[in-house]
Amino acid sequence: MHYISHIPGELDALPFPRRIALMGCTGSIGCSTLRVLEAWKASGKFHVEVLAAGRNIALLAQQAAEWRPPHLAVQDAEGPSGIEALRSLLRKAAPGYEPHISAGQAAYAALAALPSVDMVLSAQVGAAGLRATAAAAAAGKTICLANKESLVLAGQLIRALCRRTGAVVLPVDSEHCALFEGMVGRRESEIRRLMLTASGGPFRTKDAEFLKNVKPEDALKHPNWSMGAKITIDSATLMNKGLEVIEACHLYQMDTEDVHVLVHPQSIVHSLVELTDGSMMGHFAVPDMRLPIAACLSWPYMLDDRVTGVPFLDLAKSGTLTFEEPRCELFPCLDLARRAFAERRTVELNAANEVAVARFLGRDIGFTDIPALVASVVDASSPLPDFELGDGLAASVEAALTEIERRDAAARALAEAWRP
Repeated sequence: MHYISHIPGELDALPFPRRIALMGCTGSIGCSTLRVLEAWKASGKFHVEVLAAGRNIALLAQQAAEWRPPHLAVQDAEGPSGIEALRSLLRKAAPGYEPHISAGQAAYAALAALPSVDMVLSAQVGAAGLRATAAAAAAGKTICLANKESLVLAGQLIRALCRRTGAVVLPVDSEHCALFEGMVGRRESEIRRLMLTASGGPFRTKDAEFLKNVKPEDALKHPNWSMGAKITIDSATLMNKGLEVIEACHLYQMDTEDVHVLVHPQSIVHSLVELTDGSMMGHFAVPDMRLPIAACLSWPYMLDDRVTGVPFLDLAKSGTLTFEEPRCELFPCLDLARRAFAERRTVELNAANEVAVARFLGRDIGFTDIPALVASVVDASSPLPDFELGDGLAASVEAALTEIERRDAAARALAEAWRP
């Protein structure tokens, strides 16, 4: 059922201390990860080996001064968010601390594959996280995957790398972590289908006329979760759930018709596993990303609420839990993602969506233009070919990534040129 080489148990779990490379440390998931690790700091169970950020070097400098990892990475080599600018901040924040600092996609990949790293938490946003995830898989690391785009863009490649190297992927997405915990110990023949739950976003009950006039500030008000801007907009369009369907298909080798989506506005049930006898295994918890982060970092062990800092769920006080079908006629991104997966056009789907969200946030297009733009780019693309890993693993991976990046760039150009 699982594409990873095996499900690690207690006998073959990573030993402690586990040395962590945190890719995307200044984002929402990255900051939550450091909050979890802070609770474990005195135990010595984890050591932060790498902190990799984008352009938020002020926050990176604060994090680095506290954790003192030997390796840091930023997106730009030069300029106001470059290496020297970060060194200047560190000289003030942490005198005497002189880490190795590198920049760019090649640096992210190199750090994710360091021999001194045991576990890579991949939390970079969007396509930017692909090379680091692929490098970690090629190096046989345990990958805590919060960057769903890595599988959307290159799920076949990542699966092949895991089979070759024995790398293990543990899903950080709350829904996929819930599925994972519900599936462990089950035989493939016992599982009928998977059910991802969705909050429905801020416009779950609105009509088509309302959606035409949605502004960015409206779409950024998620009812249940505190997330970055891009994923919050994806939640409002249901594209995030579409990407999660693709992720689940790759993680668990399922067809799209076996991965169902239910709108569950309360976000208490994070996912459901439907078994062949008609029963369901549900994962219930308060909506807090520290839970799946802690579950992946500590797998196969479980630490209590004193470590995660997340309160226990009180079902008696949770109120009524409701479920409904998604309104795909108003939120077509979900079906669009399913079609792109079936037609092997997910690189273009992801690229066009990232551009569309950025253009919407910049008030260049409207909310309902997002699916129209994405559909136009997907329809103009061709299916992604199969990737074969030859004897020269590094060359095979580079060829695959180069082709994916070529398609990504072409799709972005089409998306930027699109007009309503």
